[in-house]
Amino acid sequence: MIEESPVTPNPWSQWRSATPARLALGRAGSGMPTDETLRFGWAHAMARDAIHAALDVDALAAALTAQRWEVARARSRAADRTEYLRRPDLGRQLDESDATRLLAERRYGCDVCVVIGDGLSSLAVARHAVPLLAALRPHLPAGTRFAPVVIATQARVALADEVGELFGAALSVMLIGERPGLSSPDSLGIYLTHTPTRGRHDAERNCISNVRPEGLSSEAAAFKLAWLMRESLRRGLTGVGLKDESDLAVLEQRETPEISRAGSLPS
Repeated sequence: MIEESPVTPNPWSQWRSATPARLALGRAGSGMPTDETLRFGWAHAMARDAIHAALDVDALAAALTAQRWEVARARSRAADRTEYLRRPDLGRQLDESDATRLLAERRYGCDVCVVIGDGLSSLAVARHAVPLLAALRPHLPAGTRFAPVVIATQARVALADEVGELFGAALSVMLIGERPGLSSPDSLGIYLTHTPTRGRHDAERNCISNVRPEGLSSEAAAFKLAWLMRESLRRGLTGVGLKDESDLAVLEQRETPEISRAGSLPS
């Protein structure tokens, strides 16, 4: 005789296994079950760690150099993490000494300036920035002229405007750690700005969000990014005037001629 399990199966288990979303948490009296309370605490701790952990700049620079990217370093005017979190405006401005140094390294006729900023998740940058750039290169024309990749600490999105302006780049690409969620502490964001200059606003940028294996893969993000970069340089704009139609490019690539009834391609 087979004894029945004393535990009542949870009918939501199958749904919950398909998504990291916090659904059907249940309750124990007037509160949440112990396991859900523990999971929430763990997720919250992961999000806090992602925000406060320092980016390993040396390791990131070594990985980029191994991929034959030229690397430069910079920091914002926020002196430390506490000031960075309290003063977003300082995270949008380059440290004066670093701005002077980058200006001295300026190269005229630059197409693209890539800035990698720690943002609000150094974990996202450490995990996904290098794979994304590795996947990006094959999608771009061989003659694309890059400024040195700038690794920036205590950085906000708009910091790339000043870096791109100093390098005289036609287009800036900011890779930055996004604000962590309770199920996504390592989400990388990408921001494109044509003719980057200080004072640009968000409506003048394009954004690709949630780059991570559980969201948008590096390969898929690189394809979208390359399409937007090519169209931006061709049209001379980014932001609300440039819509992401990279999915149409995918459909065009998948179109194949019909097979005739005889089994041969039509002439």
